[in-house]
Amino acid sequence: MGTIITVTSGKGGVGKSTTTANLAVGLANLGQKVVAIDFDIGLRNLDMILGLENRIVYDVVDVMEERCNLSQALINDKKAKNLYFLPASQTKDKDVLERDKVEKLLLSLKEEFDIVLLDSPAGIESGFEHSIFLADRALIVSTPDVSSVRDADRVIGIIDAKSEKAKQGLEVQKHVIINRLKPDMVESGNMLSVEDVLSILALPLIGVVPDDEEIIGSTNVGEPIINKEKSLSAEAYRRISKRVLGEDVEFLDLTPKKGLFASIKGIFR
Repeated sequence: MGTIITVTSGKGGVGKSTTTANLAVGLANLGQKVVAIDFDIGLRNLDMILGLENRIVYDVVDVMEERCNLSQALINDKKAKNLYFLPASQTKDKDVLERDKVEKLLLSLKEEFDIVLLDSPAGIESGFEHSIFLADRALIVSTPDVSSVRDADRVIGIIDAKSEKAKQGLEVQKHVIINRLKPDMVESGNMLSVEDVLSILALPLIGVVPDDEEIIGSTNVGEPIINKEKSLSAEAYRRISKRVLGEDVEFLDLTPKKGLFASIKGIFR
């Protein structure tokens, strides 16, 4: 039986879909059979980050409404052959999802895959609730700014109240991913530190991804940056993937005194 992991955030624009795509590839590269599902109905973009937009024929709504079967809708990644992708519908509204149909789909995927990775829509509306109610684990993505952290804190409360595990008196395992950290800004006091974020959210940290302009370029060409060898952000995603699987992996040294070039040299020497 597989594990459902929901990647979520309190607001849009924090890099949630980029995180989902890179972790999906990272986990598949580590030998896991992974399916990544875009639950952002009407606003899909996970397909573009994975470079699979041209291969879409059917989507997750088509599967749930039985216009096709699951195998027809699943798209195999071009490089990571252990990775499959199920796209969101671009022509439907989030309200089209029905809980019993979502449950039937996710439970069937748990039977077939080691990891079911859900890219949750931002916010706290119905689409978000559908993506978290069956979650075994949740990865909360936040940038180190007050508004993002505040909204992430709200999402944590909803997961703890509305998930199926919560109804059973159990707890969804939750971890924080801090995205787009700029060490120089943290040092100057213009950005929250890792410690600041964790003190507010009161959850364990599973990864810190430094701010990296190369991620924009990789997204534009449909090539997750995790495949790039000499990249600090790629190494961050590789290490997060290992931690998801329970490995004890050292965190990157992102102290500004070393400088970006020195950090990269330290990793790849």
